[in-house]
Amino acid sequence: MSTTRKHTALPKAQILIEALPWLVRHNGKTVVIKFGGNAMIDEELKAAFAQDVVFLHHAGLKPVVVHGGGPQISAALDQHGIVSEFKAGLRVTTEDAMDVVRMVLAGQVQRELVGLLNQHGPLAVGLTGEDAHTITATKHQPEIDGELVDIGRVGEITAIDTGAIEALLADGRIPVVSSIARSQDDGHVYNVNADTAAAALAAALGAETLMVLTDVEGLYEDWPNSDEVISRLTASELERLLPDLSSGMVPKMEGCLHAVRGGVTTARVIDGRVQHSILLEIFTDEGIGTMVVPDEKPEGPGEQGES
Repeated sequence: MSTTRKHTALPKAQILIEALPWLVRHNGKTVVIKFGGNAMIDEELKAAFAQDVVFLHHAGLKPVVVHGGGPQISAALDQHGIVSEFKAGLRVTTEDAMDVVRMVLAGQVQRELVGLLNQHGPLAVGLTGEDAHTITATKHQPEIDGELVDIGRVGEITAIDTGAIEALLADGRIPVVSSIARSQDDGHVYNVNADTAAAALAAALGAETLMVLTDVEGLYEDWPNSDEVISRLTASELERLLPDLSSGMVPKMEGCLHAVRGGVTTARVIDGRVQHSILLEIFTDEGIGTMVVPDEKPEGPGEQGES
């Protein structure tokens, strides 16, 4: 009996000990997590995501969650008889569509996520970029074939005010931010890309890490010829790869680039289809996914002794 118990307990102890240096390194640090992809739709993945975020909180980190809601928005627009149209990889957002976007993000996706987190205690507080001027934007007009195109209420972030988020973190709460922005100049609200919003918040908060959940294992070395994932690369290496990336990965990897160039220590794209991928990435030696590091630290944090 005792031998059996020893054998089953020992691997658990080893796993906990492996996490120790990472717990020490990340203690008190802010981590911004962009919630999206399959993890947003699958019930088990949603529950595991909430557990991971609460675990980070209790392990002494300060998680901030940012979310969009592409699939949910598309479904709601269908129900309202509004056609979903995309240009330059961005959703064309009419006045009517914006009302639906706002309703879905702040009233449905955010509420569900706050509810899942708060099953573990009075932790999560939901807000949108409109609250306390957290995210300010101006109208974004992408260039297609040399022409500026009007895609409606899609915003380009011009300012971040972290006051409300920092107050919540100081109070021991977990902020959950919907990617809607107030307007800088015309009194409207804007739909902003959630990857971009998460990166901008991470930089403004001076976060240790930005984590972006995706539906792929990471950034592939030579897709579609190979499914070998690049485990780490510098900002400059990433910049060279950007023109050849698939449209879905561009805002995620541009976000990672913006974050590390803005002072975030590491930015990571991780596979949200793997349960507890966040814990695996932060607290294990191997990690999963692709990590982007600043150019001035090619060896990565801690690997040559931190100055």
